[in-house]
Amino acid sequence: MSIVLSEKESLFTLYTKTSMYQMKVDDYGVLLHTYYGKKTENFDYSYLIQRRDHGFSGNPYQAGNDRTYSLDTLPQEYSCFGSGDYRQSALSVKYQTGAMALELRYKDYEIQKGKYKIPGLPALYAMEENQADTLVITMKDDVEDVCVKLYYGVLEDLDVITRTVCVENRGSAPVFLERAMSLCLDRSYGSYDWITFYGKHEMERQLSRTSVHHGCQTVGSLRGASSHQYNPFVILADTGASETQGECYGFSLLYSGNFLAEAEMDQFNQTRVIMGIHPENFSYKLEPGESFWTPEAAMVYSDAGFEKMSHIYHRAIRSNLCRGRFKHARRPVLMNNWEGTYFDFTGEKLLDMAEKAADLGIELFVMDDGWFGKRDTDSSGLGDWHVNEKKLGCTLTELSDKIHEMGMKFGIWYEPEGISEDSGLYREHPDWVLHVPGRRPMRGRYQLVLDFSREDVRNYIFDQMCKVLDHVKVDYLKWDFNRSISDVYSSRLPAERQGEVPHRYVLGLYEFLERLGRRYPDMLIEGCSGGGGRFDAGMLYYTPQIWCSDDTDAIERLEIQYGTSFCYPVSTMGAHVSACPNHQTGRTTPLKTRAVVAMAGTFGYELDPGKLSEEEKEEVRKQITAFKKYYELIQEGDYFRLTDPARDEHYAAWEFADQEGKEALLSVVASKVRTNDPPSRVLLRGLREDAVYEMNGKEYLGGALMHGGFPLPEASEEYQSWMFHFQIKEK
Repeated sequence: MSIVLSEKESLFTLYTKTSMYQMKVDDYGVLLHTYYGKKTENFDYSYLIQRRDHGFSGNPYQAGNDRTYSLDTLPQEYSCFGSGDYRQSALSVKYQTGAMALELRYKDYEIQKGKYKIPGLPALYAMEENQADTLVITMKDDVEDVCVKLYYGVLEDLDVITRTVCVENRGSAPVFLERAMSLCLDRSYGSYDWITFYGKHEMERQLSRTSVHHGCQTVGSLRGASSHQYNPFVILADTGASETQGECYGFSLLYSGNFLAEAEMDQFNQTRVIMGIHPENFSYKLEPGESFWTPEAAMVYSDAGFEKMSHIYHRAIRSNLCRGRFKHARRPVLMNNWEGTYFDFTGEKLLDMAEKAADLGIELFVMDDGWFGKRDTDSSGLGDWHVNEKKLGCTLTELSDKIHEMGMKFGIWYEPEGISEDSGLYREHPDWVLHVPGRRPMRGRYQLVLDFSREDVRNYIFDQMCKVLDHVKVDYLKWDFNRSISDVYSSRLPAERQGEVPHRYVLGLYEFLERLGRRYPDMLIEGCSGGGGRFDAGMLYYTPQIWCSDDTDAIERLEIQYGTSFCYPVSTMGAHVSACPNHQTGRTTPLKTRAVVAMAGTFGYELDPGKLSEEEKEEVRKQITAFKKYYELIQEGDYFRLTDPARDEHYAAWEFADQEGKEALLSVVASKVRTNDPPSRVLLRGLREDAVYEMNGKEYLGGALMHGGFPLPEASEEYQSWMFHFQIKEK
C-alpha cells in the first residue's frame, strides 16, 4: 500500500520504492510536515517537532496562553500568508475587502485509485490504474469559505511523488489569488546546498551550487517562458552529496511559463522550499464556485546522490510523461538546413541538399525558417503561414513528395506564437498581439507575440497550419519561439483580470499543442525556444524532444548537455552535428567529436552536406551506422556523468549502460591537451561486479572497471574523442 492512514494519530504516510513522505494533523487542525526521506517502517515522526516559546513569533488565538505554539516556527505542509507565519508562503488570497488573512485547517481526506489529472495542464500519468494512488487532503478557511485541496500522486514503482493544489471559492463573493504555489516543503533539521541551473541564450543549464544561508535564495522566470536563464528544476542536497553519495531532493515543475523556486533558511536554521507559478504580475480572480489548479511538481528523493535521482527522473519522463508513438519508437536521424543555408535557399537548393543527405543515410530532411510569406530575413512575414511557392519554385506538396521519393521523411519549421509587424496578419489584426494600450511595444528578434490566451487567435493560427499540414506529408514539426514575452496585456480581459494573462497564455499554448498532437498523431513534434528557452518537463508532455540549445559547438555542448541531464533524459535533448568553424564560437572540432557529443541526444546534422569532403561523407555514414547500432542503449539505458566538463580540465566522459548491466558505451572527449600529461582513468558504473566484459578483443572484469577504472588513451590533439563499447562475454 503506497498510502497509509493512521486515523488515531491523524497521520498520513506515502511510500515509494525507496522513499517515505509523512504529514500529521495536529490538535488545532494544522497539517504539519513530519518527514521526507529514506523509506522506513511506518512510524510517527512528529516526535522530531520541538515547540518552544520564541519571541516575536505569534500564537494563534486557538492556542490560548500556549506561547510555544506558533505557525512561524512549525513545519507546515502548505503555508498561508496572513496566518502568523512570516516566512515565504505558498498561498496568498485577497478578498473584496482588501484583507489577505487565510487560516487553513484540516477537514477531510480521500484516497483514490490511480493518478489524478489536472484540467488543461501536463502531469505524470500511470500506465495502469494500479500503478499509482492519489491522496487528496481538504483544508478550509471557515471565515472566508476558501477550500484548498492538496493532491499527492504516489507512483510507487517509479519512486516519484507528485503534488498539485486546487483552490476553490465556496463563498458568495469573488476572491483573488495573489500567490498559489504547487509545493511547500519544510525541513526542520540539516545543512543543505541549493543547486540550480542558470544560463543564457546559447549557454543554458549551467550548474550552480551554493550553501543554503539565512534569507531567501531564488531562481525563476518572468519572461513568459521557463527561460534560458533559469530552469524549473532545482535540487536541495546535503552539503557533502555527490553523484553517488549523500541525500538529495529533486523538484521539477511541469510548467512552461513564469515560475519561482525558492529556498529560505529562517531564524532557527529551518529550510523551506517553495515552487510554483511566479507571483510577480500574477493575480487570478475566482468567482463563487470557481476553482484554480496549480501546475504539477514532481519530487524525487535519493539517498545515493544525484545519479540515482537523475535515473528516477529519466525513467519517469521517458515512460510516464512523454506520450504518443515516439515515446519509445526510434526517431529518425535528421538533417536541418538552417546552419547550411539560413534564409538563403530555394526548393532546388533544398532538394540538392536532401539528395546528398539521403546518400549519407539521413532519414529525415527538415526545412527550417523562411519557407512562408515574405520571409527572407527575420524582420518580416511571421504569422503569414502560406507557402512562398515563388521562393521554392514549386508547391510544398511537390517538395515533400520528392524528398519522400528519396526514401526520407520530411520536416518543417513553425513559430506559431510569433508575428512580424511587416506581415499581412499584423496589418489585419494588430489587436491580436500582446500590447499595453498607449505604449509602443517591445520587440524581440524584430517580432511581437500573439495573444495565445485568446481562443480566437489560437483558432486562426491552428486553421492556417492545418491548411498546410492537411495537404502536405509532414513527418516532423519544429515548434519554435524566439523571444521573451513582454507588454503583457490582453485586449480581451478586463482590468481586474490582467494578472491572469501569463498563466492563460500557457494554458492556451498547451491547448494548442494538445489539439495539434491529436490531429497529427504520426507527426514528431520537437519543441524549441531559441534553443533551450523552454526546456522543461511541461513541454515534454506535448513534445517528446526539445532543441537543447542554439549553441551547436560540441565543446560548449558538453556543459549544456551535462547540466540538462540532471533531470532530463538524453532522449529529450535535440543535438546536431554542425559545420566547422562553428557558427557560434568559431571553434574547429573534429567531425568525429561533434558526432560523439551529438549522440548524447536525439542526433542529427545541421550543415550543408554538399560542402563535405568524400572522407567526411564516409565518416558521417559510419556515425549514423554507429548511432543506430547503439540507439536503444543510448536512448533507453541509464546515463552516468563520469566527469564534470566545467571542472575537469583534461577529459569529459559519460557512459550509457543498459539497466541489466549487460553492456555499456563509454564516450570520452579530450577537452584540454598538455604536453607530458600524467595518465588518466575513469571509473565506470552500472556494470555487474562479477561479469567479464569484452571490448575490442580485450577482457575486463566488471568490478575492475568500476573500482580500478579504465585508463584513457593519450590525446594526440585537442578535442580528440573516443567511444568504447563493453559487452558481457558470452560463455
